[in-house]
Amino acid sequence: MRLVSGETSPRLWAIVGATGTGKTALSLDLAESLAGSGGSAEIVNADAMQLYRGMDIGTAKLPVGERRGIPHHLLDVLEVTDEAAVARYQDAARAAIGDILARGADAILVGGSGLYVSSVLYDFRFPPRDAALRAELEAELAAHGAGVLHARLQRADPGTAARVDPRNGRRIVRALEVLAQGADTHGAALPETPLLWHPRTRVVGVAVPREDLVARLDDRVTGMWAAGMLDEVAALRERGLERGATASRAIGYAQALAQLRGELDESEAIAQTQALTRRYARRQVSWFRRYPGVAWVGPGADVAALPR
Repeated sequence: MRLVSGETSPRLWAIVGATGTGKTALSLDLAESLAGSGGSAEIVNADAMQLYRGMDIGTAKLPVGERRGIPHHLLDVLEVTDEAAVARYQDAARAAIGDILARGADAILVGGSGLYVSSVLYDFRFPPRDAALRAELEAELAAHGAGVLHARLQRADPGTAARVDPRNGRRIVRALEVLAQGADTHGAALPETPLLWHPRTRVVGVAVPREDLVARLDDRVTGMWAAGMLDEVAALRERGLERGATASRAIGYAQALAQLRGELDESEAIAQTQALTRRYARRQVSWFRRYPGVAWVGPGADVAALPR
């Protein structure tokens, strides 16, 4: 159901873009600017991995002391053994945003997890689930690997198969689960004619030239290991990280786990994480470039000049 509001009601902002582009800083600047002009704003996380408690260094999660007193929502709400699901996130995020808007404040959705952002901004409806069927497909995934299941998806739904990373077993399983129930897959894609959930929505995209972004991302990964990434992952391992279907596969965390197991040395773990981060950033750019009506800015942009 869409959230309906009048022309003078609070706005929903979305700060989107690739990882490492400065979305977090811009969201804080925007919240302060709104407060300075007589309003108020609260921030809602839309980074799937920042939902997890203890996954801080590898997700560049903003420490509480650096949040400038601005309320933040949907950070640290899952254990690493929990499975993140976009349909559940959609419900939680929209509930948080609804509460913020009801308080008369603007809500600022911030993150680069494209499907998570889209599930909130647009009229996304998720297909049905079948736990038994999913368990069967996950058993096949474990026995035969993602490639075999992706080939099956390719035969059944070439359009969805083209959009799903052939290495992403979890997404492949979900697509096959939906198809097996006779439903169309949502395709992990933006609807053809996206209908906004909240009419007063402003989407701001943060972009960095590709060559500059590559350098920023490589430096970020090196900095993660220097800041104690391995120690963070070792502590999360004690809390069950390796049993987490979602958290254990996160970029950086999977590589740090492999290093702890002796499967990679540090230079290999860092290099793999850098390569995967660059690839992920390219997918994020492609995803958000499809959004209609985005105001694209650079990092550190003047938020007072944003269209309101």
